[in-house]
Amino acid sequence: MALRKIVVLIYPGMHPFEFGVTCEAFGMDRSDDGLPVYDFVVASETEQPVPTLNGFTITTGHRFDEALDADLVIVSAGARGGTPAAVPATLAAAHANGAAVMGLCSGAFPLGEAGLLDGRRCTTHWRDAAALAARFPAAEVDPNALYVLDGRVYTSAGTAAGLDLCLHIMRAEHGAEAANVVARRMVMPAHRAGGQAQYIEAPLPPAGSDGLSELMDELLAELPAGHTVNSMAARVNMSPRTFARRFAEATGTTPHAWLLRQRVLLARRQLEAGHEPIELIARRSGFGTAALLRHHFQRHTGVAPTAYRRSFSAAGPPV
Repeated sequence: MALRKIVVLIYPGMHPFEFGVTCEAFGMDRSDDGLPVYDFVVASETEQPVPTLNGFTITTGHRFDEALDADLVIVSAGARGGTPAAVPATLAAAHANGAAVMGLCSGAFPLGEAGLLDGRRCTTHWRDAAALAARFPAAEVDPNALYVLDGRVYTSAGTAAGLDLCLHIMRAEHGAEAANVVARRMVMPAHRAGGQAQYIEAPLPPAGSDGLSELMDELLAELPAGHTVNSMAARVNMSPRTFARRFAEATGTTPHAWLLRQRVLLARRQLEAGHEPIELIARRSGFGTAALLRHHFQRHTGVAPTAYRRSFSAAGPPV
């Protein structure tokens, strides 16, 4: 895709954060850094000021027909229903004319209304994923991915994931160094893979569940130790079968899967905090070996432990 003209469609009730993401990523003149300057256009359906979700308005002199010869058309987050009909109609027409289209966060819903998610992988904020899948059953909704590109249809999860998608597009269009320059200007990680999980924390242990809450508190303090269904069941005076059934009823998952998830979360916190060797983190988090840590961490988060640390370590690079 030759990326020259980028059009952002604004409409009543839109979220200004995701709109700001598009302005920051594509609407800034960074020619002093040797980067291309896009023909960046903000377009509304009519000449009337557009009210945002936060109560202020945006006025632009450009209309939706600007999108018909654009290379990329973007719609930011807004209400999950009630998008003005002109928005999906414009998205569909622009896509038919060869443009790529991008929905940030709940901006995936107008793409679905345009029929552009049918038969495609897509994502949105994890809170809206079930609603998106229910409303557009022909779409393949991935509730975990940060962003998804399927053909010329791009979608992202909430907030910062929109910036990740914009940087990915810049990287594909202009190379890694250009994307790195923009990331440095915005003081954010240069690259997070789209398949990386949205990192939803596990819920709190359930209260009053046959002693399961107390047991889970104890297990959280003892994650490096070896635990089996039999040993956990014995601590709450249940048979292994009854324990496994009641645990699943209370948490929605198995004891083994819950333990793995908590150990991954513990490993995440250690990776964020410093530069200890992976082998040491594996032992401290209960995996025992670096190989097992890498396997389960990759399976749960979509990225390797070292890649996660590069993006999220608060300690900075090792010295």
